[in-house]
Amino acid sequence: MSALKIAIACLCLTFVLAAGNLLPDCSAEETMALTLSSTAFDQDGPIPRECTCEGRDLSPPLAWTGLPEGTQSLALIIDDPDAPDPAKPRMTWVHWVVYNIPPDTVGLPEEASKNLPPGIRQGLNDWQRTAYGGPCPPIGRHRYFHKLYALDIRLDNLLSPTKADLEKAMQGHILDRVELMGTYQKGQ
Repeated sequence: MSALKIAIACLCLTFVLAAGNLLPDCSAEETMALTLSSTAFDQDGPIPRECTCEGRDLSPPLAWTGLPEGTQSLALIIDDPDAPDPAKPRMTWVHWVVYNIPPDTVGLPEEASKNLPPGIRQGLNDWQRTAYGGPCPPIGRHRYFHKLYALDIRLDNLLSPTKADLEKAMQGHILDRVELMGTYQKGQ
């Protein structure tokens, strides 16, 4: 073999080996991003009437995937930052506070608020109820943020917490979070 052929072969081998180092490690477990979705509405889409005070006030079906490793529980907060008027918001109205959702749970069915599985707990919403309270905006189109948190602990020492109580208890324990936003306007 000539020296030129040997040099070309060595150069080709170098490129092959270098390219191999650039390929992803397929043996490593891939991590997925935390996702949250609903079959009732799309991201930024309208929330159906049946999930509101003008309908049956049913909590919407929610599903999630991609929990980070080490997740011990999940928490869910649904709130409306546009209260009372989206043109001049003055407060964030809390619609649902849920915590201690087991990490093997893949979602909550429609109307879950009225029949949660054992161990899942609800906190106080701004109607001072431990339940879901659907959108009921007095004026304009409001945004409703469904926020799911993956936590590295269970929150067993809380008794009917408010959103603020739950957020305080979650500090330093959030592994990941995701939001799903829907909108609603009365009479539409």
